Amino acid sequence: MKMTPTPITAAIAGLFAGVAMPLIWPKLGDETMYWVFAFLLVIALPMHVLVVGINPTRNAEGRGGIDAATLKRVVIWLVAGIAAVALMKIVAP
Repeated sequence: MKMTPTPITAAIAGLFAGVAMPLIWPKLGDETMYWVFAFLLVIALPMHVLVVGINPTRNAEGRGGIDAATLKRVVIWLVAGIAAVALMKIVAP
């Protein structure tokens, strides 16, 4: 499955993580495995698919690298996630 990430998909992933994680945070308790699964499902998986992409680009030497477009999507993801958390704090204190 090939998926091409865009700044819009990066923003969607950031918004999802920024809204979902604060909502499930209090329900996770002290069990470490709950935290690992929450991190993987809410942050790592959407970030990998919607920000980095399924087929990352390769440079001339055959190694994967970060390019300007990927860096831009990562920044958009972070900003959208922070904005969502801030908005959640304002709306539901």
